Amino acid sequence: MEWRDAEATYESEVIARTTLPVMFEESAERNANRLAQRYKGGVYDRSLVPDALPAPPDGDYAGLSYAEMRGIVRALAAGFRDLGLETGDRVGIFADTRLEWAQCDFAVLAAGGVVTTVYTSSSERQVKYLLGDPGASGVVVENADLLRRVLAVEDELDLDFVVVVDDVPDGSGMAGAVRDRADVVSLADVYARGEATFDEAAYESWLDERAPDDLASLIYTSGTTGRPKGVRLTHRNFRANVNQCYRRFGPRRDKGDAPVIDPNSTTLSFLPLAHVFERLAGHFLMFAAGATVAYAESPDTLREDFGLVRPTVGTSVPRIYEKLYDAIRSQAAESPAKERIFEWAVGVGRAHHGADAPGPLLSAKHRLADRLVFSQVREALGGRVDFLISGGGSLSPDLCALYHGMGLPVLEGYGLTETAPVVSVNPPEEPKIGTIGPPLFGVDVEIDESAVDDDVRDGAGRIGELLVKGPNVADGYWNAPGETADAFTEDGWFRTGDVVELRSDGYIAFRERAKQLLVLSTGKNVAPGPIEDAFATNPLVEQCMTLGDGRKFVGALIVPDLDAVSAWAEREGIDLPDDPAAVCRDDRVRERIEREVDRINERFESHERIKRFRLLPEPFSEENGLLAPTMKKRRPHILDRYADEVALVYD
Repeated sequence: MEWRDAEATYESEVIARTTLPVMFEESAERNANRLAQRYKGGVYDRSLVPDALPAPPDGDYAGLSYAEMRGIVRALAAGFRDLGLETGDRVGIFADTRLEWAQCDFAVLAAGGVVTTVYTSSSERQVKYLLGDPGASGVVVENADLLRRVLAVEDELDLDFVVVVDDVPDGSGMAGAVRDRADVVSLADVYARGEATFDEAAYESWLDERAPDDLASLIYTSGTTGRPKGVRLTHRNFRANVNQCYRRFGPRRDKGDAPVIDPNSTTLSFLPLAHVFERLAGHFLMFAAGATVAYAESPDTLREDFGLVRPTVGTSVPRIYEKLYDAIRSQAAESPAKERIFEWAVGVGRAHHGADAPGPLLSAKHRLADRLVFSQVREALGGRVDFLISGGGSLSPDLCALYHGMGLPVLEGYGLTETAPVVSVNPPEEPKIGTIGPPLFGVDVEIDESAVDDDVRDGAGRIGELLVKGPNVADGYWNAPGETADAFTEDGWFRTGDVVELRSDGYIAFRERAKQLLVLSTGKNVAPGPIEDAFATNPLVEQCMTLGDGRKFVGALIVPDLDAVSAWAEREGIDLPDDPAAVCRDDRVRERIEREVDRINERFESHERIKRFRLLPEPFSEENGLLAPTMKKRRPHILDRYADEVALVYD
C-alpha cells in the first residue's frame, strides 16, 4: 500500500540516530522561535518564577519558545552537575505532569544521568522501592507533601540530593529541611547554580559522553500482575520509537489532507509522564517534531484547559475516553428532549461512520446531528482536534466508532513499557476500528499460536501471543536476570504476554492479556476485555470486571452509574435510598441492571455470557488502589477487596 511504502522511504531531519538530549538540542535549533511549552497560572507556587520563568496569569497560559526552554534545560543540567550528578547516576522524578517535569527530564539526560520515574500516588513503601531498587543518587520532588514521603524513608536510601520544584511554605513542616539542609534545595537554586557555572564546552562534553546504547531511563511497570520491574530503556530504544512514530504521523508528502504531527501541532499533556506512553507520545515525539506542549496541570480544570489550549492532537487511555463520553451523555440527560436528541445523534454517527457509501438521507441526518450535538462536543475540546490517540488498554469498538462519527477520530494503538512503548497504531490515512493498527516500520512481529487453546482461535487471522523484535525493544529488567530471561524466547523475540489476532491485511486486533484469560473449569477460555468493553457506552453501568477463572461460568462485579440510576428511578417514580450501598442492594435496581447485562450477553457465545453478578457502590479508582496510575484495573486487588462479593456470585 502507498502509505506503507512512504513510511519506509520517508526521510526527515527529525529522523536520526542520536541520544535524547541531542535530539532536543537539534529540534531547539531548528525551531528556536517557535512555541515549545505552555504552562498555567494559579496552580503551582513555582520556584522557577520569576528568575527563570515569567509568571503566568492566574487561570491562563504563558509560553516558552524552544530557545527559552533550551536555556532553562542547559542551566538545570549544569546545576545538577554542580550538585554532584555524574554520568550514569540515577535520578528520580517524583512529580505530576507539568512544565518542570519535562525540563528536568531533558536536563538530567543532558547532564549524563538516567531518569527513573515515580508516580505521585506512590506510598512511602513504594517510594522506598522505586528509588532504592535503582540506587538513585538524587530525586526531584514536586512539593512539601512528596518531600515528606521521601524524607520519611531517606535512612533506607542513598540520596546525595533532593530537589523541590515548588516553593515550600512555612507551616508545611518541610520548610526547615529546605532552609537548613545542604542536600535539600529548590529547583530555583539548581537553576541559579547552573547559570553561574554553565560552560558550553563542558555541556557539549556531557552530551558526547553518552551513546545511543547507554541507559536513558528506568521505568517501572505498573505492577498490575505482580511486583513492579524496572525496564531498562536506552536512548536508542526511545529514539528509534520517535523515528518510527514520526514516519507514521510526520508531514510526509503523500499524506495530502491527512492530519500530521509537525511544528504546527499542539498537544495538551495530562497523562502521567512517569508512564512510558505519555513520555514518548506526549513528550519526546512532540519535542522532536517541534510541536507545542501545553500542560493541563489540574485535573479539575481539564475541560477549561482544552478550551484555552485548543489542541490539534492528544493522547489518552481508554478510561478517559469513557469518562468523557459519560460526561457528554450526562449533560444530554438533563432533559428528556436533550436525551432523545443525543441518543438519536449517537445512532446516526455510528451508522454514518460504518456506511461504505452514505446515501443522501443518512448524510442529511449526519449534518443535522453534527449541528445539534457533534459540533458542540468538538468545540468543548477546543474546536481544532485533528485526531486523538488511545493506548494503554483496549478501547470499546462501539465507543471508538462513535468518536469517529462525531468528527473526532480516535486512533487506537498498542505498546508496552518494554517496547518504548509503541508497537502498532492506526494510521490517520486508513484507520480500522476494532484494531490496534499495523506494526510501525522497523517493528517485527510474530505470533506464538501454541500459547492459546483452540477455542480462542475464532478469527480469520493468526491468533496467539504477540512476539516483538525491533530497535525500540528494551534488553531486559534492572537487577532481574531471571525475569529478563523469561521475557524473551531463545531466538530473541520479546514475549508481550498479550493474545492478539494478526489479520491478513497486516493490522493487529487485541484480544486479551494472556495472564488475564479466564480459564473456566469446563476448559473453555474466555477473554474478559471484550465483555467489559461492551459496557463502555452503557448508560447505567460505569465499570465492569468479569470473573470466572477456575469456575463453571462467567460472573461479574458491576459498578452502576449512580447518577444515571437515580435519574432512571426518578423517571419511573421509584423512591431509592440515599446510601449507595443500599441502592446496590435494591431489587429494582438489580433487575434494571440485569436487563442491561442480558442485552450485552446477546453479543457473546453461551460460555462467554455473564450468568451472575454483584453490584458495587464504589468505582474502581487510583485513590482506592483498584486502578493503576495507568488506569488499568488491578485485578488481584479487586478480587481481594471484594472476596465476599465474588463468593456470593458463585455461592
